[in-house]
Amino acid sequence: MSRDWTVQDLLNWTKSRFAGLGIAEPRLEAEVLLAHALNLDRIGLYVQYDRPVNQEERASFREMIRRRVKGEPAAYITGHKEFMSLPFQVDRRVLIPRPDTEILVEESIRLLRGYKGEVRVLDVGTGCGAIAISIARYLPHALVYGVDISEAALEVAKANALLNGVADRVFFCQSDLLDSADFGTFHLIAANLPYIPSEKMKDLPPEVREYEPQQALDGGPDGLAVYRRLLPQAWRHLGVPGFLLLEVGDAGQAEELKRYAGEAWSGYYILKDLGQRDRVLVLKKGKHDADFTPQG
Repeated sequence: MSRDWTVQDLLNWTKSRFAGLGIAEPRLEAEVLLAHALNLDRIGLYVQYDRPVNQEERASFREMIRRRVKGEPAAYITGHKEFMSLPFQVDRRVLIPRPDTEILVEESIRLLRGYKGEVRVLDVGTGCGAIAISIARYLPHALVYGVDISEAALEVAKANALLNGVADRVFFCQSDLLDSADFGTFHLIAANLPYIPSEKMKDLPPEVREYEPQQALDGGPDGLAVYRRLLPQAWRHLGVPGFLLLEVGDAGQAEELKRYAGEAWSGYYILKDLGQRDRVLVLKKGKHDADFTPQG
């Protein structure tokens, strides 16, 4: 007689399996996959903790486990990733949005919240649209544009704008940085561009290196090649006052970008992530004032 597996049994077994393979956050990953297999949210798993899982549901879950064990990220398996408490569709055409990028979004919202009237925002390298769409959702007075060199990524972004109900205020355009962007000037430009040094690409976890789009990761010899191209373009497209927010990753990248930007920018600060690593460089164009300080 076959065993009657419950939600609890499957979560415990999968957590142990994932932990043994060195998968980070094995319990969370097990919950995400099982919730998707059962068409539940994660809270629903615990509401139905003792529910038996039928053979068809177990077969679907086993296939997800097989893919995850081979290295495929859970977000690509389910086709979904939450960001800023919003749902996003993701697949191998786009990077999976990371929690660290929420720091950039939250600071963008803080800087623009006090503006009266419409504010104009540009998201460079928009990918799945997570930054652009999140800003639009939390700033109802924002008109947001997103650009990306990848037409395939923009297809995902457009679907996500519809999913999150902001397609009337978020517009996407294919462009290599701002080469083809002619939208006038902006109050704020945000960018999460490739910043992994080329020589460190081989050291990325297999689930990143083998599944996520390399074009969105490789930032050249020191990881800053694309940002150096963006800086003068962003200056031309910013109004006064205007803000430029850049996500970085490698140690020293924020300070190096600040030195490269030069004295034309009137002020700057650097925000750290939860691991106390430099994560976001904020530059201001225009008169420096007392309000230009990081949150907290």
